[in-house]
Amino acid sequence: MGTVAIFGAGVMGETLLSGLLRSGHPVEELVVTERRPERATELADKYGITVLDNTDAADRADTIVLVVKPQDMGSLLDEIADRVRPGNLVVSLAAGITTDFLESRLPEGSSVVRVMPNTPALVDEGMAALSPGRHCTEGHLATASALLASCGKVTQVPEKLMDAVTAISGSGPAYIFYVVEAMIEAGVVLGMPRTTATELVVQTLYGAATMIKETGQHPTVLREQVTSPGGTTAAALRTLDDHKVRAAFITAMEAAARRSHELASGAQ
Repeated sequence: MGTVAIFGAGVMGETLLSGLLRSGHPVEELVVTERRPERATELADKYGITVLDNTDAADRADTIVLVVKPQDMGSLLDEIADRVRPGNLVVSLAAGITTDFLESRLPEGSSVVRVMPNTPALVDEGMAALSPGRHCTEGHLATASALLASCGKVTQVPEKLMDAVTAISGSGPAYIFYVVEAMIEAGVVLGMPRTTATELVVQTLYGAATMIKETGQHPTVLREQVTSPGGTTAAALRTLDDHKVRAAFITAMEAAARRSHELASGAQ
């Protein structure tokens, strides 16, 4: 991995920075860039990290991690392109920025990886999907995987699936929060204090997710174990089916994937 330069010290940039430090990456082999002087000072004080301007960071880096807004990506690449050397790895976490776009703005043969992360990386439970560019080596792909593994799980997908990844895991935490909000509200409607409803729902969510992960059983099997014939769960699930909730989730994710494609087309 060598020296890692993180361009953009927003939420995800800081998440990667702290994850790398927790996983044992030496602080002297980490640099960040940040346009706001007060934010740069905050990061230097908090992590003991070196904060540089874009060109100096690119000069020092072996692995270049781009965590800027999609609309800022073109100007950043123009600024650092002539500092990218053969052997450097360029990793982009910007939504909708394709490997073709990255390669077109970087020196011929540059090794790039596109990543779609998600916000649970903040608590080391992220789900990141990686797609390598045309010139990415197996070694560089392993480096990118290790980089993201510092704050969660990592999988590799063909780039054509990135819109689907965005719809499922990228936006996915928001769907879960949406369901949690609805379940808590139901508890309040049923006369329960909001704090009690929140505790019940959050632990139920955590327990259910842990069961899926640790038992390896299909969600249908686990659902059927809870659903007694003629019981309370069956009544609730029948109502969800009457309201076409399953179909609504699928349609919603199709809409998210479609919007991801539109945004990606506009970003190029």
